[in-house]
Amino acid sequence: MNKEEELLRKKSPINIKNKKASFEYFFVDVLTAGIVLTGTEIKSIRMGKASLVDSYCHIHNNEIWVKGMNISPYFYGSYSNHESKRERKLLLTRREIHKLDEASKLPGYTIVPILLFIDDKGRAKLDIALARGKKVYDKRQTMKEKEDRREMDRAVKRY
Repeated sequence: MNKEEELLRKKSPINIKNKKASFEYFFVDVLTAGIVLTGTEIKSIRMGKASLVDSYCHIHNNEIWVKGMNISPYFYGSYSNHESKRERKLLLTRREIHKLDEASKLPGYTIVPILLFIDDKGRAKLDIALARGKKVYDKRQTMKEKEDRREMDRAVKRY
């Protein structure tokens, strides 16, 4: 990811993160994918009514799908409202899907969504990561590093 892409993500009005994923996994490779959505789903995302908690990606028939992503029903939607936890297709190139498929077959690896955002053209994008699970002692180390950073920031602010 280059600096221009990071700037776009920071400028995006919507940044829905999967904080639990960074605690549970090491990210090996990160890709940005488009999402196939209906009209009321994109409206709900623009209102910030989505969640990536307990969501994951799987590959079926050379297509990648995200499962468990919750997009709340649109408040002003009528009979055309969407189902909140349906599977949604992700848009990646054939080469990227093949690479993820081969890597996710290895033991301990999975594909998790980490960030949902709106790009500069108004389209919803999803950052997905090939991830390797952390052991308990890795999680403790992550918590310790986070506490140390927090204490250092407090010390700097005091002086």
